Amino acid sequence: MEIAEPVVEVAGAVEIAPDLVVIPNHDVQLVPNIGVIGGREAVLVVDTGMGPRNAARVLEFAVEYAAGRRLYLTTSHFHPEHAFGARTFAGEASYLVNQAQADDLVTKGPGYLEMFRGLGETVARELEGVELPQPDLVYASAYSLDLGGRVVELQATGRGHSKGDQVIRVDDVLFTGDLVEAGQFAIFPWFPPYDVDVSGIDWLAVMERLAAEAPRVVVPGHGGVGGPELLSDTRDYLELLRDETWLRRDSAADEETIVAEVTEVMLRRHPEWAGRDWIDNGVRCLCSEHPAG
Repeated sequence: MEIAEPVVEVAGAVEIAPDLVVIPNHDVQLVPNIGVIGGREAVLVVDTGMGPRNAARVLEFAVEYAAGRRLYLTTSHFHPEHAFGARTFAGEASYLVNQAQADDLVTKGPGYLEMFRGLGETVARELEGVELPQPDLVYASAYSLDLGGRVVELQATGRGHSKGDQVIRVDDVLFTGDLVEAGQFAIFPWFPPYDVDVSGIDWLAVMERLAAEAPRVVVPGHGGVGGPELLSDTRDYLELLRDETWLRRDSAADEETIVAEVTEVMLRRHPEWAGRDWIDNGVRCLCSEHPAG
């Protein structure tokens, strides 16, 4: 089945707080939610959309929004729809990311570019001319970006959806990237032997920490903007997925049986959620993991 064109529609930008807008993904597959956060002196863009054409739209929007203020760019993680437009911002914005994400761009970026090109003509078209970005500033675990009277906190979370996930906090708003999706099963990029960096155990630990913060507004990687319930929903799903998977694995069920039975449980629990194919990947990932110690 051909994927709908993953095109960012900047005309749909919505202000969710003073001088803070979200360009929503409108539930279009492979289009992320994109943030534009302003201060007195600078503006930060969060994620780019897939490829140069989407990034050019976002950049044009950001330049107009900034109205002369300095531009910064960050990306929640290295996956193509989030970061593979970053090179378009070169010379226009300072690009900053955490070290683990910078490493992912180098070691995994080329493979993901080829893999995504194979998803269909519409995706391949948006990836035409992609050059993988080189960050201007790389931080280790946390970075405070002063936009002028407004400080944005960037924090690497450690391994979860990917090795290089980061969250972006400003005031009482949290951008999560694909650590959280709204109305969708958690995306497990479990593609052995090419990529097995996703960890259900570590991801759950990240979500437990984030849910405890209870920010007022949560901007997920995909799906509608919501409140702290988006964090607790993801935490609870990952916990249930782990428990149901390990219960069957520990009773010596074979992996195909585990996948089938756990999928049935999850679909009964969340029949309205999209992305049901990701349950399979999540189960197989957790089958490979074991409790610490």
